[in-house]
Amino acid sequence: MLKTLGAQIKEFKKDSIKTPLFMILEVLMEMLIPFLMASIIDDGVEKGDIRHICIIGGWMIVAALIGLYAGIMGGVCGANASAGFARNLRKAMYENIQQFSFSNIDRFSTAGLITRLTTDVTNVQNAYQMLLRMFVRAPISMVCAMIMSFYINAKLASIYLVAVIILGACLFFIISRVSGYFQEVFKKYDDLNASVQENITGIRVVKAYVREDYEDKKFSKASYNVYKMFVKAEKILSYNAPLMQFAVYSCILGISWLGAKMIVTDQLTTGELMRLLTYCMNILMSLMMVSMVFVMVSMSVASAERITEVLEEKPELTNPERPVTEVKDGSIVFDHVNFSYKKGNGEYVLKDINLNIHAGETIGIIGGTGSAKSSLVNLISRLYDVTTGSIKVGGMDVRSYDMETLRNQVAVVLQKNVLFSGTILENLRWGNKEASKEECIRACQLACADEFIEKMPEGYETYIEQGGSNVSGGQKQRLCIARALLKKPKVLILDDSTSAVDTATDARIREAFAKEIPGTTKLIIAQRISSVQGADRIIVMNDGQVDGFGTHGELLANNQIYREVYESQTQGGGDFDEKGGV
Repeated sequence: MLKTLGAQIKEFKKDSIKTPLFMILEVLMEMLIPFLMASIIDDGVEKGDIRHICIIGGWMIVAALIGLYAGIMGGVCGANASAGFARNLRKAMYENIQQFSFSNIDRFSTAGLITRLTTDVTNVQNAYQMLLRMFVRAPISMVCAMIMSFYINAKLASIYLVAVIILGACLFFIISRVSGYFQEVFKKYDDLNASVQENITGIRVVKAYVREDYEDKKFSKASYNVYKMFVKAEKILSYNAPLMQFAVYSCILGISWLGAKMIVTDQLTTGELMRLLTYCMNILMSLMMVSMVFVMVSMSVASAERITEVLEEKPELTNPERPVTEVKDGSIVFDHVNFSYKKGNGEYVLKDINLNIHAGETIGIIGGTGSAKSSLVNLISRLYDVTTGSIKVGGMDVRSYDMETLRNQVAVVLQKNVLFSGTILENLRWGNKEASKEECIRACQLACADEFIEKMPEGYETYIEQGGSNVSGGQKQRLCIARALLKKPKVLILDDSTSAVDTATDARIREAFAKEIPGTTKLIIAQRISSVQGADRIIVMNDGQVDGFGTHGELLANNQIYREVYESQTQGGGDFDEKGGV
């Protein structure tokens, strides 16, 4: 873990080294000032030596200024180092997440990843800054003050030693009790973030069903769990301050009483007593700082482990050593393909799939909910890898391609259509960042999206809100199709991507595809028979297997599932799942 996190310090190593050096310099100046002050009292005030007072006073000012400079620079360098470290952690996590395959993403919740990128990184940042500053400053200050105290008077200094041992044991007990609560609290943060994210994403549904009270209660519960865990931790931590105050005042009383007796008997000078009292505060406050560092570190350990999980997660899908960088054509071959989401112990979602699809064909795919239609097409663009068997695109195994090349040539309009905040043009250029406005317009014409874009006040410069919340489901689908077309792919996959458009628009889109991109292999997943009956061939999926593969006429004659669905829909029935969708 430490090695993984430490690798992200990178360009901030210099600041990470300078910070403790400045802290050490500050401590040395703090230790020097009481020494100089004692000299002023003993050799200046009591002897009436004004010259000595002025000289030593000047040196005190110099020491104070040096200490002040060291403290400021330590703070600046520490802030740079910790903030830079946090920036690198976020960047490294984000970049690694971008490389995740779907199977990697499935291991983490969205809320969990957000918590790791925000709260967890902030905790580690704060802990790192405290380690660089307080964890260096406090022990050195305590040790130096203890040495100076024993140098002045070992008998009186032993009071500090006893106080430090007792207080240290108490603080260790407090920290050990509280660390478990901090490890649990971040799991509660995931639930809290999940509640917020889910509510904001589905706010229209919440409003439509008047479920604001229910969502308020759900959020309050998650928030209360975080509150409750923090209260438990803070209750234990609250003993820190009274214990420290008790130790400080006990030491001051003990040293003042014994010190006064020693001054009377000429065993101690007034200046030395002042130095001892100053060192008392240094020692005990340093111990307090150390305890707070340990508390912060105990909080951040859980966060650090969660961050490390993301950083050390290896993408399951990687490029081969010598990847193929050109897809010859849009032909697709499934050869005894089996697939499971859980490798090694999971039940096959796809079972013994054998298909031979020619370049330029239009292939319809129908099947009931859970029949693995989406799983089938996800394998073509290598969003997942097959468990056994092989898939070839353009005559080559998909695992032999450079993944960027493959995914640029196998365009997928996923079942969940997502638009990003930005203009329509910016969203379209996700398909091809170099696409001209004319190319974007042409793609929109093919996807039948131009008709509603032109009616918008700002046309193609219309701003799309996050998630495409200001456009309808059908408009969102057509924009996503246009975006995919800009890739000019060899294979175009539409995963139930016209379900929200009317049948007339659906027909126009299919007609445009047939005329404008005849060389592109088109795979269309649909629930409506009308969306696929004009395809060259149709695949009927049932329970992860190919139940039928042929033309509309062949399937009507030979496939029971297809025939039942066709009859139910042409006779006024519903979609695939109404009849025959196993």
